[in-house]
Amino acid sequence: MFKMTIVSTPSRILDEDLDKNIAYFLSDIGYIPRLKPFTDFATISKAAYFRLFKDCFLMNPQRYWTGDELLAFLKTSRTTLYRHMNKLKSMDLLEELQEGKTKKYRLRSGDLVRAWSWVEVNVKMALDNYGKSVRHIVELTQSRH
Repeated sequence: MFKMTIVSTPSRILDEDLDKNIAYFLSDIGYIPRLKPFTDFATISKAAYFRLFKDCFLMNPQRYWTGDELLAFLKTSRTTLYRHMNKLKSMDLLEELQEGKTKKYRLRSGDLVRAWSWVEVNVKMALDNYGKSVRHIVELTQSRH
């Protein structure tokens, strides 16, 4: 099931700090908790969830990673790794490849822009379905008058 947070925020494209831009983006889409004005970006950039997205998937978009490779690279627990990978998968940002008994993961389509296009399709479908529900509720309400 597709799941993502949508928040209307100002564009941050004027800031040249890559880690800060990534952190705000991940916060805005609900991958990590909402950031506060006093957020320590140096601490966030060392966290496993941040490094998973940036170092593993964003900086190596074509590479497929096994769970064990990710665990070794991130030096985190299996529970933490899969909790964050499942969030990225639910947003349709990751793809999974089955090779025999081994699953491998990478950024969807091997490119963030192409991965994001899948997100946009999912958001549009979700909004269309919400619109249908709203119209149906209004019809049901009007039929009771």
